[in-house]
Amino acid sequence: MGYLDTQNKRECFGCEACVQICGKGAIGIYEDEEGFRYPQIDPSKCVSCGLCRKVCPHKEGALEPHDIEYAFGGYLEDQRLRQDSTSGGAFSAIVESWCQDKYAVFGAVADGLEVSHYCVTDKVNLAGMRKSKYTQSKIGRSYIQAKEHLQKGERVLFSGTPCQIAGLKEFLGGVPQENLLTVEVVCEGLPSPKFLFSFQNDVRRRYGSGIAEIDYRNKDKPRWDFNVMKLTLENRRHIYIDRWFNPFFTLWIGRLMSRPSCYGCPYTAQTGLADITLGDLWGVHQYCPELYGENKGASLVLCNTGKGVSAFSAAQMLMLGHELDINKILAFQKRLRKPIEENPRREEFMHDLLEMDYQSLCRKWVPAPSLQLLWSKYIWGNRQKVFIWNLFQKAATKQQNGR
Repeated sequence: MGYLDTQNKRECFGCEACVQICGKGAIGIYEDEEGFRYPQIDPSKCVSCGLCRKVCPHKEGALEPHDIEYAFGGYLEDQRLRQDSTSGGAFSAIVESWCQDKYAVFGAVADGLEVSHYCVTDKVNLAGMRKSKYTQSKIGRSYIQAKEHLQKGERVLFSGTPCQIAGLKEFLGGVPQENLLTVEVVCEGLPSPKFLFSFQNDVRRRYGSGIAEIDYRNKDKPRWDFNVMKLTLENRRHIYIDRWFNPFFTLWIGRLMSRPSCYGCPYTAQTGLADITLGDLWGVHQYCPELYGENKGASLVLCNTGKGVSAFSAAQMLMLGHELDINKILAFQKRLRKPIEENPRREEFMHDLLEMDYQSLCRKWVPAPSLQLLWSKYIWGNRQKVFIWNLFQKAATKQQNGR
């Protein structure tokens, strides 16, 4: 039993594997009042073949994740690509090493606030797949296309959220997958598209222009761990919003507007469904400050299969970094330990989101950051701690060389 039978929104990840497997075109997609996408069967076209239920990754006996075989922290040597990436650029290194001769790369690409999965067959067109997009992508026909490339004997790199990887795996079934490399992201849950479009309307009202591009974590300045959002408006004006003054991050991380199925997600654990899991190297200032890299971004790479280890061994040659202790990683990666928990006031918030304008909503639900928080982030934050660590390292080296 799953969403198609129960209509329980906690039982649908939105991967859309069911839509793509249906040869009769009997399943369409609708958006609910929160902006999340769900499948809907047209009884007049359905022949009750059961394929849609068979490929659902939420069903009992779904795919089992893999244990982590190798953990790495670091960043690209290529500083331009590192700058163009949200964290340390590991995704670009993996694509470069895996994709040789004939290949296809699948990933999420943003167009304003809309995010969709696309396929590129030339690495020079990879730019749109870099950078984090904190909204669920429209998967389109990506699973069908990936299958077609695999059947032609081409290499395929498919990146996405863990549930999208699960949908792909279920969709492919018995299709040979030796040429498939899957890459998932450490996922904090999917925020409501309704909120983002409410934000868009407020921006248009205040600045007389809509959002042409949103960079959720911009690095125009070396402030990777500040999570600075950059808006590029249609009139080419740029707006920067720091993490601790950004209602989006406050509400999203407050678990007030995530997709219902994200609460209790089975793919947030100390295991990975994909060959490789990518994330930010949070806690870098604590247990591996040598990888902080002037706050320009650092990647966490977890290889969950032998194929992942092999693929990343070549990619690692393009990066600066080293192997990490998984136990130290877990202390700073909550989503590798357990799924997000639903805020008990979610229903109340979502009601207000549907009824209130953006400014009224934020006045009610977004508290001002405390002085203690601002001190810990701006005055005595990661940059300052790493700076002190570097001073001690230089002093120790000088003392050792003077002996």
